Amino acid sequence: MRKITAFATALAITATPAFAHHPLAGAEMTTFTHGVLSGIGHPILGFDHLFFVIAVGIVAALAGRLNTAPLGYIAGMLGGIALITNSVALPYVEFAIAGSLILLGGLAASGRSISAPVAMILFAGAGLFHGWAFGQTVTGQEAGMGTAVLGGYLLGLVVIQYGISVAAGWLTVRGIESAADMKPRLAGAVVAGVGMTFFLEGAEAAVLTSLGLG
Repeated sequence: MRKITAFATALAITATPAFAHHPLAGAEMTTFTHGVLSGIGHPILGFDHLFFVIAVGIVAALAGRLNTAPLGYIAGMLGGIALITNSVALPYVEFAIAGSLILLGGLAASGRSISAPVAMILFAGAGLFHGWAFGQTVTGQEAGMGTAVLGGYLLGLVVIQYGISVAAGWLTVRGIESAADMKPRLAGAVVAGVGMTFFLEGAEAAVLTSLGLG
């Protein structure tokens, strides 16, 4: 666990949100396969999204609903994509995403479990903002994008994120006796640290922009 924690912390320090938006190296999606690959790559290359999905798995496992609670996030994510593709804006998306990492990571680090309904509500609310960010990949491409491409993108997003969340929850809590065990608490602390890194990075960019230095 110490090696995993050290690696994740180093990854958080070196990661930047820019990695999250180039699963096909900026190439336009034109086929079903492109859509699937982009959907799979986006959450993996986007470390803010990746660490959040890991936290979803941890918190869902501690809530005793590892297989079902992450579906709240999936539903919220799809809702967020629907919002942006219908030109509905959400405020402070990057800050909300960073805040979701801090919230779920802090929750896991505290050693406190929450009920499944509360977990699903939290997941769904955060999912709106993560989905809105994912939707930026397809915004502006709808006119030339077939249903198969969009379907592939959504399929990739759903499958990879549900799979990561379930795997992360299972691996983290395997063999522990309670939420107070150090494994999920350490993992939660790392996730919260990642969220703080992105939050401070976003705050710095906002300040520089307001001063005309960005």
